[in-house]
Amino acid sequence: MYDRYNRHINYLRISVTDRCNLRCRYCMPEEGVTLMNHSDILSFEEITAVVKIAVSLGIDKFRITGGEPLVRKDIVTLISMISAVNGVKDLSMTTNGMFLEELALPLKEAGLSRVNISLDTLNPQKFKEITRGGDINLVLRGIAAAMNAGLEPIKINCVVYKSSNEEDALQVKQFCHINNLQARFIHQMNLETGEFSVVEGGEGGNCRICNRLRLTANGMVKPCLFDEEEFSVRKMGAERALLSALNIKPLNGCLNTTGSFYNIGG
Repeated sequence: MYDRYNRHINYLRISVTDRCNLRCRYCMPEEGVTLMNHSDILSFEEITAVVKIAVSLGIDKFRITGGEPLVRKDIVTLISMISAVNGVKDLSMTTNGMFLEELALPLKEAGLSRVNISLDTLNPQKFKEITRGGDINLVLRGIAAAMNAGLEPIKINCVVYKSSNEEDALQVKQFCHINNLQARFIHQMNLETGEFSVVEGGEGGNCRICNRLRLTANGMVKPCLFDEEEFSVRKMGAERALLSALNIKPLNGCLNTTGSFYNIGG
């Protein structure tokens, strides 16, 4: 598919839950959030049906996100269902890695190709503070399990405040170099003010070559993270919702005052 700016749109990011087992300071407020009703969350069958329609329209790259996708019950089953769809060429996941130690191999066997894992610091205390209680040792063991399972290339997502030359970012970069991992530095974004930049080591945030649409956990297709428009696959049908988002995809991201990272998928 091509949008009105002649960008080749072949990538769908699928949020499977708005829930997360961490409370990262740049993602969720300390007091918590209002979660979607379980009845509003797309079932595995509904997600797979959207994937089939997306493939028929020319989308062949899919990324599973959240919230934290590994908190979704029976997530391995969903990966198996999506990977079995003829035409899915690339199936990946973004995760905080806390549950990867036990799930990396089952995910690989189910058809997951690769993972992006969040890691903002190697300092255990700082990690605990940033995530409001997370255990960095679980993440490190999850990274090792992903390597052993062959979920490669493994990309490490490191959120930075101002620069990838910050102390924590430099330590993450060194960690990635030693372990043959790919480091990606993501500058903190603000949906409400439209603040974002190109990901260092990746292509995210480069509007000129953006190739993606987004599906939220409750079935809304969005043309852009920094856009308030959305189209319901339940009310409109998957094909019409996907094409509607495609046809209004903006040239550049603007702002989003109605959504959040945790319920859209970063």
